[in-house]
Amino acid sequence: MTTTTMTRVTSMIGAALLGLTALQASAAPEMPPIPDVQGDVVQADGDFKLKFSIGTTQSGAQYRGLEYFEKIVEQRSDGHIQVELFPGAQLGDDLQAVSALQSGTLEMTAPSTSPLVSMFPKFALFDLPFLFPTPDVADQVLDGEIGQQMLDDASTNGLVAIGWAENGYRQLTNSRHEVTAPEDLEGLKIRTMQNPIHLDIWRTLGANPTPMSFAELFTALEQGVVDGQENPWITIQSSRFNEVQDYATETNHVYTPFITLVSERFWSRLPADYQQLLRDAAKQMGDYERHVGRSMNDQIKQDLADSGMQITELTPEQVKAFQEKVAPVYDNWRDQIGGELIDQVRAASQ
Repeated sequence: MTTTTMTRVTSMIGAALLGLTALQASAAPEMPPIPDVQGDVVQADGDFKLKFSIGTTQSGAQYRGLEYFEKIVEQRSDGHIQVELFPGAQLGDDLQAVSALQSGTLEMTAPSTSPLVSMFPKFALFDLPFLFPTPDVADQVLDGEIGQQMLDDASTNGLVAIGWAENGYRQLTNSRHEVTAPEDLEGLKIRTMQNPIHLDIWRTLGANPTPMSFAELFTALEQGVVDGQENPWITIQSSRFNEVQDYATETNHVYTPFITLVSERFWSRLPADYQQLLRDAAKQMGDYERHVGRSMNDQIKQDLADSGMQITELTPEQVKAFQEKVAPVYDNWRDQIGGELIDQVRAASQ
């Protein structure tokens, strides 16, 4: 092969690789830009390091929100608080991270509420199926008196709860067949979180719920240990579940928030002004993270469809069939969660 020919081949390979890189980049969802930091520098004594752990991956909306949190805290503390981010369950899953907060070996985490129901029974409210018909209703509850009371209730057991963000509406995926009715779930092994209401939901629907850590999920799907899972669209894409799941159904069956938690041991060492800075940053992070996730949903669904995943959007009549099937779940949990609390949330959607 002549030098000229080798040069041409090398150029062609390089061009192909550049094209592939560009194609992969275009397939990634475009996130809204991180806002500029607003507010004056907070003057307080001391230097602090803050490790912030989450279970979701670096390509998801939650991590994008953490990047904004880091930017706010470091700029407004003039560098006196340094934030280090640990996505992808590097420091443990949700329950392990919460335990680390309680022992003082980790400063912050933002788990889904679902794994925390055994600690805070009222959090089971967010696991009830089809309770939040729209994101606006979820915002109204979380940002209002009910949400604040739940933050206060969770500020015990070595934890300080300072804000809400959004995991979002959960959708169903599986590797077996299209799901359009409860009967299609019969016998399917569906990974769930370690949460008794989620187990109740999927058993009631006829599936075989299998609780396991999120960190183990991709491998379990790949190896056929479970047939399917349920998570928000952005988590489905960022975790590459479309590579091991052929079918998805937009069920919107459960709305799940993230709760921002701080170790009480770390919190008690912070000056009051820095405590307020963390509260403010958590609020801004949560609002921005909701915006990121919601603005990307349609794009993500299209990207997943383009990747070969079959996506089914249920009709109102099909949704009603699922709602009717899981109605007994409300009867099973009404006394434990509190009927008055459930009724207050239902009133917000009227």
